[in-house]
Amino acid sequence: MPLDGMNPWTNRSLQRSLLPHVRLLSLVIYPRPSCIHPRLLNLPQWGEDQKRVMSFLSPSSASKCAGSSVKKFSDVPQCQKFFLEGTTPNLPGILYDGIVKNEGRYKPICQKHKNTNRFATLYDTTNKIPVFSAYTFTGYIPGRPDDLWMIEPQLDGVNSSEMRIQDGRRYEHQAEQKDYKYSQNKRVNRGHLFPSSHAHDLETQESTFTLTNIVPQDITFNDGSWNEMERNVRGTLVKNCKDANDQIKAYVVTGAVPNNNNNKLNQRVNIPYLMWTAFCCENKKYKKNKKWMAGAYWGENEGGKGALNQQTLGALEEKLNKHYQGKDVPVKVFPGDCPRYT
Repeated sequence: MPLDGMNPWTNRSLQRSLLPHVRLLSLVIYPRPSCIHPRLLNLPQWGEDQKRVMSFLSPSSASKCAGSSVKKFSDVPQCQKFFLEGTTPNLPGILYDGIVKNEGRYKPICQKHKNTNRFATLYDTTNKIPVFSAYTFTGYIPGRPDDLWMIEPQLDGVNSSEMRIQDGRRYEHQAEQKDYKYSQNKRVNRGHLFPSSHAHDLETQESTFTLTNIVPQDITFNDGSWNEMERNVRGTLVKNCKDANDQIKAYVVTGAVPNNNNNKLNQRVNIPYLMWTAFCCENKKYKKNKKWMAGAYWGENEGGKGALNQQTLGALEEKLNKHYQGKDVPVKVFPGDCPRYT
């Protein structure tokens, strides 16, 4: 039977003829999707049968996936802008030179909302929390949008080009709304990595309310010292960080270190033991010499009082090296222009 020009998603007789050859895909044939990625279907190594079926997708289907879950951040040029010089952090055993080490577990997400890429996240589908979120700070607006929590459909093979409010189906590879339903019993709530208070417009504020940007955070920590730190960092960036056009601009990466015990929310979502953030920008006081400034904060995910103290970027990288013990390279949050100990 000639296959050229036929649509296997709507041609029923062709579907019936293919069924004996697509055993591994039989559970994931939905109404015609615009893109499917094998990593998002959690399939084993491809054989000829899977390749034959996937070849029916149009050549442009891969580009339709851009802006959501991707193989690496550089696949989407609009996503590189959230990293200083387009350079992603190095985290031993997880991410090195922009390449994810375990593609089955860690998923780069270009967080897309209302047809615009807003920030970037590396997501851990095993622990169901983000490893980090990266964004550019260009100012902020006051207030907070309605809490319309969203998820990333492509992590579970659902056809969607951007984040959306969760529907009734079950999502196995990410946290869900119901995971946080009784979170107060664990004394945690939804903690942002990219906080809405650091967003420059309403649509970007809204985009931070995706559960792929959220970790279970100790309530007193989230509402207390971490919240005060976010305000302090915001003030520092507004006051000191300007680009060549004299516009506010800074690069920020915020992450969470998972616990290594069975402390989970709803028996699914890892409750991290450490949260951290770092920023780097050109200091407007030294524009002629392109002087860069950087700072970092971290704190254990438990109740605390008072603001977290600003630390150096180098001290944070040393702290993270104790957790991310890999054999490739040490932790490097930002490239070399950012000062480590000043």
